[in-house]
Amino acid sequence: MSWIILVIAGLFEVGWAIGLKYTEGFSRLWPTVGTVTAMAISVGLLGVAMRDLPVGTAYAVWTGIGAVGTVILGIVLMGDPANAARLVCVGLILCGIIGLKLTS
Repeated sequence: MSWIILVIAGLFEVGWAIGLKYTEGFSRLWPTVGTVTAMAISVGLLGVAMRDLPVGTAYAVWTGIGAVGTVILGIVLMGDPANAARLVCVGLILCGIIGLKLTS
């Protein structure tokens, strides 16, 4: 169950990372409220997952999910570049996440 909670926490991390762009420097009320809410949920769920998972593994997987998800949504929603080098790097992050899961 801790792994499921950790994945959900990572998805909320993606939400707040993308949400930061829409806050326009925290000058827009509702995107700011959504972003701050997603931050709180993400960190709270990370804390719950860390009850059963090693801190290093949980944190690395959480940030990895956030990084990969944010890169993908940046490409899809915001027109960020999707060149081969970037995609290979994202693939390496995914390999690291999978490796941590398999060795925990």
